[in-house]
Amino acid sequence: MKEIDIETKAGGVHGFIDERFSDLADVFIENFTSRDEVGASCSLTIEGRKIAHLWGGRKTRDGQVWEKDTVCTVFSATKGAMSLCAHILADRGILDLDALVTDYWPEFGAGGKESATVKMALDHSLGVPHIRGALKEGAFYDYQYMVKKVEQEKAFWIPGTRSGYHALTMAWTVGEIVHRAAKERMGTFFDREIAQFLSTDFWIGAPEKVSHRISPMIAAEPDEAWMKTRFVQEALAGGETPTHLFMRDFPLMNPNESACHQAEIGSANGITNAEGLAAMYTPLACGGLIDGKRLVSNDTLARMGRTSMASHEDATLLIATRFGLGFMKSTDNRKRADAVNSSLIIGDAAFGHVGAGGSVGFADPECKLSFGYAMNHMGTGILMNPRGQSLIDSVYQTLGYNSSDSGAWISN
Repeated sequence: MKEIDIETKAGGVHGFIDERFSDLADVFIENFTSRDEVGASCSLTIEGRKIAHLWGGRKTRDGQVWEKDTVCTVFSATKGAMSLCAHILADRGILDLDALVTDYWPEFGAGGKESATVKMALDHSLGVPHIRGALKEGAFYDYQYMVKKVEQEKAFWIPGTRSGYHALTMAWTVGEIVHRAAKERMGTFFDREIAQFLSTDFWIGAPEKVSHRISPMIAAEPDEAWMKTRFVQEALAGGETPTHLFMRDFPLMNPNESACHQAEIGSANGITNAEGLAAMYTPLACGGLIDGKRLVSNDTLARMGRTSMASHEDATLLIATRFGLGFMKSTDNRKRADAVNSSLIIGDAAFGHVGAGGSVGFADPECKLSFGYAMNHMGTGILMNPRGQSLIDSVYQTLGYNSSDSGAWISN
């Protein structure tokens, strides 16, 4: 392994990397020198072996150093963690993904939602992408309050008939399904069955004792290209559309306050770093196994990696999207004139999840890789920006994949 220890204008970059993947370290460093990275970490495993773990920069532009164990909010990359809980329950015969949501949660059936299935909650076709009415202050930190709001909300469409990203409400749809099936809260289940099982730092509801390790998040600086996108224009137009409601509600979750860190918001407030994201996906890249211990079966793993819902126009994001059951698949919007930073280009067999601003974790069973990237300086766009995508591209190119023109990395 090659040790990394250099200084950049944003601070030191440290870690280790298999020399075969030295280009990944170069790209990680370039993010600090030319792409305005502030603090970040990147981790890669192949065949269950840690190939790279890099970290560097600062927690704020002029503040504390980003340490090896620094963690941050990874926003929607948390959805992969929450969805894994549902799949583990299904693997154990505790949760039937084809069952009606009301089989576990009878109160959910109000407002035209009675035909909704558990699978629809996972693939964003459920029909409750947002809550139309105004929400109280601190609503997202009050789990039971939001569960009631979701129960009472009228469906935006007949469940299963279209795809619309459930950016925030997924925390209380999938989260409550897991709660009802497991008979314990999802954050508790995740901590014991996944984070502790993998001996990794990842919390959905972080304890106070880790607060000193949490980096503040730095908001993206909106530029002209982002402000001209169709998503932003529709979001600013008002009305009770899923797009506008997403923009209206996103600021209600403040990633820089302890109440947010300690809440259970399974769609958006996971606290971890690149190592935690890569660790979660490591067994999913290796046949469901880690150190000879099984996390999920081969059938469950195959189900997790399969595309379940795809659309040329997501009802919330207004771009083409491809979702598995709780995970994102490779999604290509690079040629759209009305969108910027709205793609995730990974292998066709890969699955994972992007977080707002550009964090990401995923597994690719085809080449047995798991990857994690977490940062505190958020970028513009809906999916990946050049900092994270350039790291992903470097890994696939080193592995011999030579084209992504099809919309996913392939080896010709």
